[in-house]
Amino acid sequence: MADPRQLAFRALRNVLNDASYSNLTLAGVLGSSDLSGADKSFITALVYGVLERKLTLDHNLSQYLTQPLKKLNPKAYVALLLGAYQILYMEKVPSHAAINESVRLVKQNGAAFAAGLCNAVLRKVDQNGLVLPAEDAENYDSVRFSVPQPLLDLWYDAYGKETTRAFLEASFGPRPLTVRVNTTKTTADELIERLRTEGVTAAPHPHADDALVLTDAGSLEQLDSFREGLFHVQDAASQLCCANLAPEPGDVVFDLCAAPGGKSCTLAERMGDEGIVRAFDLHENRVGLIRQNAERLGLGCIVPEARDATEFSAELGLADRVLCDVPCAGYGDLGRKPEVRYRDPALVDNLSALQYDILNNGERYLKPGGRLVYSTCSLTRTENEDVARRFLAEHPDMTLLFEKTYFPQDYECDGFYNAVFTKEQGR
Repeated sequence: MADPRQLAFRALRNVLNDASYSNLTLAGVLGSSDLSGADKSFITALVYGVLERKLTLDHNLSQYLTQPLKKLNPKAYVALLLGAYQILYMEKVPSHAAINESVRLVKQNGAAFAAGLCNAVLRKVDQNGLVLPAEDAENYDSVRFSVPQPLLDLWYDAYGKETTRAFLEASFGPRPLTVRVNTTKTTADELIERLRTEGVTAAPHPHADDALVLTDAGSLEQLDSFREGLFHVQDAASQLCCANLAPEPGDVVFDLCAAPGGKSCTLAERMGDEGIVRAFDLHENRVGLIRQNAERLGLGCIVPEARDATEFSAELGLADRVLCDVPCAGYGDLGRKPEVRYRDPALVDNLSALQYDILNNGERYLKPGGRLVYSTCSLTRTENEDVARRFLAEHPDMTLLFEKTYFPQDYECDGFYNAVFTKEQGR
């Protein structure tokens, strides 16, 4: 029988040691085992919870260790993280169970020599509860929100302390499961009722039209409504991005970085499946994902193609609308990929050149009078406002209609940035 804590242990080791994405690692772990819904939820809560709070947990464990954390046996370290998280953040798990099970994990995974240490440290954690630095300490927010100080300083500079703290607070815990109604087949009200008959509660999203927030959903792939293509999973921020592009029926739309195709599908739905959506991705296997999603939803106007978003192809002609949803650091996606917060902010500098190249190429495809949206799921000035300002300075025929940063605490979505441009007629 599958052991939930052992599976959580394995997933965490993969993420921490191999820099794997948590969502992909979890999908592999959960999909390879015969687990109940409760066990899957427990494993997911453990893995995401430890990753969200790792620096906080490190601070607490360090209070009771005589050696630096980096010198700990890696297996003992993961077991300690799991135990400390359960003690400090999972009220329904008895402390003795968290301690005993963590000791069992070190023994079971070839680190029995650390069993005594694990037991002693976790008992201290239980005895003293959550420990944070003094509120006036420089590292207080870094430990409290489990964010490295360089990234925290970057956000303070861009958004101020109040907004940054609200964003980080909102990043903890499960993210809402939001779907986009396939308006070529049904309406929001009809889908709400259909889902109710399938045992799923759905409610309109407060900020995105034709978006529903689902609860008690279970495995969506098993629902007849999913198989029939009545909806697809998509965060509200992505749906708002598509609304900002504002495609009309009959338009020619280019989605330059489209895979796995969620935005292409939403754009096609907003167009009533009339016109053409050219959906590009660099890799053929990811183009296949776009095609699969379009086929399930019954959207015939989407044309998936393997193309480099930085290279102009004159034979494609021009588009009424161009979406440049570029590769990014993903700092707005902490709620779904909590390990992103530990990425080195210096990586952003390397991305901005690629982001600009894609945006610059997108402009070449745009008709006069057309609309272009530049978007990222990241929250840094370097990737967002700085790219938009450079673009405007170097393209006098482009006008910024508006720009928007979507924060989870304000829009119940992932963190996202949109800059919406138009090209002047006759230039």
